[in-house]
Amino acid sequence: MKKEYLEFTRLIERLHRRFLDLLRAELNHLSIRDINSVQALLLANIGEEQIAIRDLVERGYYQGSNVSYNIKKLAEMGYLEQERSAHDRRSVSIRLTAKAMNVVERIRELEQRIAGELDQQDFGSTEIETVCQALRRVERTWTDYVHYGRSYRGGSDLPDVVAAE
Repeated sequence: MKKEYLEFTRLIERLHRRFLDLLRAELNHLSIRDINSVQALLLANIGEEQIAIRDLVERGYYQGSNVSYNIKKLAEMGYLEQERSAHDRRSVSIRLTAKAMNVVERIRELEQRIAGELDQQDFGSTEIETVCQALRRVERTWTDYVHYGRSYRGGSDLPDVVAAE
């Protein structure tokens, strides 16, 4: 299991980088040069929501190291509107502008094209759902490991990936 687990973790990392490459290529194709792929992914993850900045990382919408920098840049470039909470002035919510929604629509179209290509390759929804279930179980195991430490062994429905060390 250790060899497979190590390959699995490396593959997750490579797929994320490759997805950012895909977004970068699409932004270039659309002549959108004022944002990068990480920022475009952040916009796509926010979508039509209004969300507190502190919730971006908690919800897994942002994986970068400097969320405040990207929020500031996206606001400066007209992709985000910011609003302070009337009840807690420290809390800032953000929502996308029409300019940002246009980028999100292009990303959704890209996702539809890629999904169609996968479907043509006989990579169906059942196979994707199986992969998603496995990824959610690993995510839950990693989250529990972070919150409860090395001794955590989880419930019976969780894979014992920690024991593979």
